[in-house]
Amino acid sequence: MRFRDRRQAGRELAERLRARGEAGGWPDPIVLALPRGGVAVGREVARALGAPLDVLVVRKIGAPFHEEYGVGAMAGDEVPLFDQEALYRLGMSEADLQPVVERERAELRRREALYRRGRPAPELAGRTVMVVDDGLATGSTARAALRSVRRQQPARLVFAVPVASPEGAALMRREADEVVCLSEPAGFMAVGQWYDDFEQLTDEDVLAALQERAEGAGGR
Repeated sequence: MRFRDRRQAGRELAERLRARGEAGGWPDPIVLALPRGGVAVGREVARALGAPLDVLVVRKIGAPFHEEYGVGAMAGDEVPLFDQEALYRLGMSEADLQPVVERERAELRRREALYRRGRPAPELAGRTVMVVDDGLATGSTARAALRSVRRQQPARLVFAVPVASPEGAALMRREADEVVCLSEPAGFMAVGQWYDDFEQLTDEDVLAALQERAEGAGGR
């Protein structure tokens, strides 16, 4: 399964979630999208379900010599979640990564302040919380996101993506109450390979999506 762009992927994912909701119900839902790419998908899901849309900012912690090689992730003010096997392979400790953690924490807070613009974080206790992204590879950032939400005691925690690696999806099923994924291709290498248009989104794109959904939901 391939997607034209994030909007199409979001609409197809939204239809799957809407059908699932009609069968079992999603009481008091809220969509938390992982920026930036997940916001374009999350907007379509929130629109279809008539749910509010917000963001959950998560930052990957990369190895100092190769930032794309993720060794952990963190969400909000939570303690970083490290991949202990990756650290062992690199011969590094959590203390070695403290400068990287501080830099990513600063960027996390910058983005939260920019996207929320003074709004408080939404109350999640007792709600159906849907964490949405545009795809899932290893699952390190998504796992940090789900654990952060879980600590806020939602009634039900759902992880939803258009496409995921089979390994990543299996990992998420140990963290979420339910995983909704349209495709888990065996030949998965990167999220972008399953999109015709995988252009990177900007902060302005995120803000526009949040504003549009806030108006559509009556500011809820």
